[in-house]
Amino acid sequence: MGHDISGYNKAGQEIAYARFSMGNHNALILYRLLNAYKYYAGVSGSGGSTSFSIKQIEKALDDYKQFYNHGESPAEKDVLNWDQKQILKFIQNCLETAQIEGRVKVYFG
Repeated sequence: MGHDISGYNKAGQEIAYARFSMGNHNALILYRLLNAYKYYAGVSGSGGSTSFSIKQIEKALDDYKQFYNHGESPAEKDVLNWDQKQILKFIQNCLETAQIEGRVKVYFG
């Protein structure tokens, strides 16, 4: 069991992925940043999916920066722990796709 959260483009290709073990509380951070608690099922995701707009993903990125209280400098990114890095990469990849396609689909498994 665990949280496997994937982002997909319109063609159905996986463009983002984050994995958290069932006991890893950092999964909740990503659910919170995406305002997606309804897809949280305790030891894993609910198996549901939803689409996010550019604005929603931009807000998630802004909230991430505020939560971790850091900017964009490479030196600051180097000190992030594993889960912080995977959450940031997930959001950035989803944002990149949303900026191109208008939306990004996210599956919570």
